[in-house]
Amino acid sequence: MSEEQFKNVISHAKEYGFVFQSSEIYDGLSAVYDYGQNGVELKKNIREYWWKSMVQLHDNIVGVDAAIFMAPKVWKASGHVDGFSDPMIDNKDSNKRYRADVLIEDYQEKYRVKNQKEITKAKKRFGDDFDEEQFVATNPNIARNNAKIAEIDQRLSEGLESGELHKVKELIEDLGIACPVSGSKNWTDVRQFNLMYSTQMSATDGESQIYLRPETAQGIFVNYLNIQKTGRMKLPFGIAQTGKAFRNEIVARQFIMRMKEFEQMEMQFFVQPGTEMKWYDYWKSHRLKWHQNLGIDSEKYRYHDHVKLAHYANAAVDIEFDFPFGFKEVEGIHSRTDFDLKQHEAFTGKKLRYFDNESNESYVPYVVETSIGLDRMFLVLMTNALQNEDLGEGKSRTVLRLPAALAPYQCAILPVVKKDGLPELSKKIMDTLKLDFNCYYEEKDSIGKRYRRQDAIGTPICITVDHESLEDNAVTIRFRDSMDQKRVAINELEGIISKEVSMKALLQGLI
Repeated sequence: MSEEQFKNVISHAKEYGFVFQSSEIYDGLSAVYDYGQNGVELKKNIREYWWKSMVQLHDNIVGVDAAIFMAPKVWKASGHVDGFSDPMIDNKDSNKRYRADVLIEDYQEKYRVKNQKEITKAKKRFGDDFDEEQFVATNPNIARNNAKIAEIDQRLSEGLESGELHKVKELIEDLGIACPVSGSKNWTDVRQFNLMYSTQMSATDGESQIYLRPETAQGIFVNYLNIQKTGRMKLPFGIAQTGKAFRNEIVARQFIMRMKEFEQMEMQFFVQPGTEMKWYDYWKSHRLKWHQNLGIDSEKYRYHDHVKLAHYANAAVDIEFDFPFGFKEVEGIHSRTDFDLKQHEAFTGKKLRYFDNESNESYVPYVVETSIGLDRMFLVLMTNALQNEDLGEGKSRTVLRLPAALAPYQCAILPVVKKDGLPELSKKIMDTLKLDFNCYYEEKDSIGKRYRRQDAIGTPICITVDHESLEDNAVTIRFRDSMDQKRVAINELEGIISKEVSMKALLQGLI
């Protein structure tokens, strides 16, 4: 998909009620977006798919909904007050601000793209005999590119970990990285920028500064013991949460990819120390399967292991998706060790330990985290689903091929004309179906135009009520993807729709 096609995704999202610029009538608020009538339904369904796959399908994972406001010391203990910052750099000619590490990572991506081109050419040349693993290990061009990536990683890590940010600027200059807007290489020094938003808990000026949470994970950690005891949970067990988080991003760009207010879906999995890598590998595999279960081409996903680990982690990997602007993180899996619980022990003086009846010992559990951005997953689906389909004879249609179980509406009910009793029968059908499905009713415009509108918002099934329906109690159903139509009895609709849009069928792919 090209940048031009991505612009189509953005315009489609607005035109069809998925995403609007926040406060648009006031000329908008940068990097903040509102979800419209169709967007909020799609977002809800993605959240439900995640929640059911985590909590409903695992008998050892439960949920929590922690408050956005937390005691300020929580963020001191977690390291966010002192260390939650990104390296920032400005271009003096364009006056544009960038994350220095992202500029460098985008430069590295050029080498990864070159490697993929080498692999793609070799696949075509050797066909079924192609051994990708051996080819990657022996090809001199790939080896040279990987060596360059590794060298850049090492220099970047040295600068960031030591705090010697002048080394990061030197790396940008040595690589000849230019401002994407102006093409200028006239850079300021690199400096750290804290990402947390702060406010006052009281109306009294200067009283008790608190923060808008930059992640949902800490709400899980501070409730760990409450949930473990009241739920009589035994290791290993997980706690899942979805909710808003806030970060004062240096560069908020690429539509809803990077926003200042966003929603996370996180699960912290508590395990016995020494078993964390086994569970890390399990969740790494299981989470990729969750993505691929949506029918998205597996080649659009890849793992990206972290070279520079966060202070709390002993292993970390990103699941990245191939957006029009390159592979970018959608989800992270991290082995967080016992850092968080031990920090909260130290700052509160309270024990957050687990008593293991089998070994007759008490210890602080280790944690494996899965963290996915709901807004980014929304963008993955919109980017992947939006297609302009050539129908031949100079005709085409815009269709949003969303997974049927996640579509904003499961069916649309369309009387051929808005008279002769057809609207009444259509609404009677809708009253029956809306108890189980989110239904869309429309009677304006020709039936062809209404089909096209439903294609554009991703509705899997259209139900057309015509004059014959009054006689034979049957309707015509049309399927979004194939455009096939067939006549069915009204009393068969519920079963047909259930089969097509079933969340159960989607979840079965994960078992």
